[in-house]
Amino acid sequence: MTPTESDNLATVRAYLAALETGADAETLARFFRADAVQIEHPNRLKPAGGRSDLATLLKRAAQMPTLVREQHYRIHSALAQGSRVAVEAEWNAVLAAPIGALAAGARMHAFFAMFLELDGGRIVSQVNYDCFEPF
Repeated sequence: MTPTESDNLATVRAYLAALETGADAETLARFFRADAVQIEHPNRLKPAGGRSDLATLLKRAAQMPTLVREQHYRIHSALAQGSRVAVEAEWNAVLAAPIGALAAGARMHAFFAMFLELDGGRIVSQVNYDCFEPF
């Protein structure tokens, strides 16, 4: 693995750790280039999928404490090749608000595949394939 690939992998791991702790928008923005985009393929929470610019991504992150009390990413595998990082992760959260049939305080569980492109140590794109357990 090249030094850049190691650095990119470390950046992605630090980004996921920041999400876990509910980092504020200013902290999260440091992981991204200003023109970054996130693409979510259709899933249980977003049946139509979606595309977000950085401002939208940061706005959604700021709303997370109203939706989840705590969250944790368990990385099963992470690979870096050039400017790209692929992550297979498991996500667990305790809900702060009801979602679907789950009450506040219930646990939510999902499996994520994330593909990120970095430039100069910052994320320029994130593509998510999120698979939520039934709720």
